[in-house]
Amino acid sequence: MIDERSAAGEICRMTKTPFPRRSAILGLGIASALLGGAALGIGLYTFVYARGASYLTDDPAACANCHVMFEQYDAWRKSSHHAVAVCNDCHTPHNLVGKYYTKGRNGYHHSLAFTTGRFHDPIRIAEFNRRIVEDSCRRCHGDIVDAIDTAPDSADRLSCAQCHPSVGHLH
Repeated sequence: MIDERSAAGEICRMTKTPFPRRSAILGLGIASALLGGAALGIGLYTFVYARGASYLTDDPAACANCHVMFEQYDAWRKSSHHAVAVCNDCHTPHNLVGKYYTKGRNGYHHSLAFTTGRFHDPIRIAEFNRRIVEDSCRRCHGDIVDAIDTAPDSADRLSCAQCHPSVGHLH
């Protein structure tokens, strides 16, 4: 009977194709573990440094963690909506999955924009988020909106912010 290792070694010598050595596999495993550990460490540090846990709450102060949002936060505190609505009431969908999907999506885009310095100043709402805000206005003020909205198709409807651009943030 032929020893399998010997036969494999012969095949390897005949084809001149080296078999991966245990040390190479071990080295690759260690490198992968170090890279994964570094990524996890940097991610956790960034999450803690950026007060990431605060974004999982409904606390409006979380929106002011980033210095570019101070003006919006301060305007909300002075608006009529501060007594009845927090940021998430207007800026996220009203279901658990939609809410946290939107928070995650926006968190990614905001952190990328603020880290690279590539954001519009003053901040402008993206179309995806504008639709969420519009739906929130219509949900909370449905009776009023239904009474004045005569457009049968949503594409023909006026936007609430078109007539009320300063609501919520006073500017």
